[in-house]
Amino acid sequence: MHELSIAISILDLATEEARKNEAFTITQVDIEIGTLAGVETEALLFAWESARSGTPAQNAPLLIHTVQAEAVCLECGKAFPLEHFFAQCPGCGGFRYDVRKGRELRIKSLLVE
Repeated sequence: MHELSIAISILDLATEEARKNEAFTITQVDIEIGTLAGVETEALLFAWESARSGTPAQNAPLLIHTVQAEAVCLECGKAFPLEHFFAQCPGCGGFRYDVRKGRELRIKSLLVE
């Protein structure tokens, strides 16, 4: 379950940023996860509940914003939503494309006190 290590990393980054800004409590953490990032959101939320205990974020919810994957076909130039890595271009049926978004996993914002 690599979601626990992801939750711990998010918590470490959030705590470091809170300290830099002389904040003592993290009240909310917003993250973005791409649909192709390979992260199970339910498992991450479960891991977050355990990881945040006894930390400055112990009452902070983890809000997940999903980023739909998108690609641009290298054959015809059509942009299209990407459901999985082996999808065909709906314009020309090709398999050569550039993934433009959907693999991200980043902290979008923190609320601190």
